[in-house]
Amino acid sequence: MPSKATLRLALLGALILVLGLGAIAGLVVSREDGVRLKPDDQEVVSLGKEIYDNYCALCHGKNLEGQPDWRRPGPDGRFPAPPHDDSGHTWHHPDKVLFEMVKFGPQKFAGRNYQSNMPPFENVLDDKEILAVLSFIKSRWSKTVRRRHSRIDEASREPRS
Repeated sequence: MPSKATLRLALLGALILVLGLGAIAGLVVSREDGVRLKPDDQEVVSLGKEIYDNYCALCHGKNLEGQPDWRRPGPDGRFPAPPHDDSGHTWHHPDKVLFEMVKFGPQKFAGRNYQSNMPPFENVLDDKEILAVLSFIKSRWSKTVRRRHSRIDEASREPRS
């Protein structure tokens, strides 16, 4: 049974998300363009920060710093939460992979045997909210890392021969 504090936090997060939906009406996952983050759109980034603070910061850190020894499984066999700042590997993945990892959980990419405390968010956040939180994360990267990530993302969109 979740604690009262956990339930309050979840309810507060849900309320903030409902109120913020209008702020991201223009953020969509289109079939033509696929997943595109918007780290320069302040409305999207502001909503993303609220979502991050409510759902992600507890594990990934208030400043996106992650948990210590995130590259090694802990005593329970689960990997700690990685950082989402420049020091982590988040920016090494294209937008679509990041989106699907949040939506469906890391097991989609690492396999069912991968042990992580990160749940899939497909029944918690809608697509626009997932894109908002990822846009917030990208907005916090250095200019150099943002450029690198954009190149990785663009390369992933090129047709393969």
